[in-house]
Amino acid sequence: MTATTYTVNADGIGPVDVTVDENGEGQPFLLLHGGGGPDTTARFGGRLATSEHVRVLNPIHPGFGGTSRPEALHTAGGLAAVYVALLDQLGLADVTVAGNSIGGWIAAEMAILNSPRISRVILIDAVGIQVPEHPPADFFSLRMDQVFPLSFHDPAPFAIDPATLPPAAQQIGAANRAALVTYSGGATMSGDPTLRGRLAAVEIPTLVLWGDSDQIVTPGYGRAWADAIPEARFEVLKDSGHMPQVETPDQLLEAIR
Repeated sequence: MTATTYTVNADGIGPVDVTVDENGEGQPFLLLHGGGGPDTTARFGGRLATSEHVRVLNPIHPGFGGTSRPEALHTAGGLAAVYVALLDQLGLADVTVAGNSIGGWIAAEMAILNSPRISRVILIDAVGIQVPEHPPADFFSLRMDQVFPLSFHDPAPFAIDPATLPPAAQQIGAANRAALVTYSGGATMSGDPTLRGRLAAVEIPTLVLWGDSDQIVTPGYGRAWADAIPEARFEVLKDSGHMPQVETPDQLLEAIR
């Protein structure tokens, strides 16, 4: 794995430094992490590169992982514009974009931009739309010991006490949470009221994958995602929660294949 920091210029945002971890060679695969930070996709990105013989680019959203975020960059749509500009800058083609949680929201915004460089989109337990009959969990009001049971089919192997982490890790975790609040539009998980309607403009083949045990955003919420995107396909992952790339990576790899 190699890490490279690119300076990307996006219209209306200006120059943004984006650090990207890269694995493998072959067809490009942009993998977008969720609010848990880049560690939640790093290991899966390596497995994906090795098993599928693809080039996986796993960017750290500015503000996460100890990186800086310019003030002009403060929405999921802004991040989508930055990543489309990154694909242009790198001259990539036939790119598969996959995102988990808020990474899925960013991937969907990229699909709406309809870049010719993107050939497929995979949304993995994405957040961002409003579905009144299936509201997301009020994530920002929960303690971490309350979040884990909602996030995993079996939380025991993954639960940690943030208070036991080294101070530097606690600081990064706090910064990740602050960045998530910023990009999601405030200290709720209510989503963007315009996004669900705007998904009708997506022309890129889209696969919507959902953990059957996700209680952050339930499978009913996921079906609403798929219903809003023309010709999207919806698939449920068994015994999996909000982060299949962490809990059931083999099942996620098979679905991607």
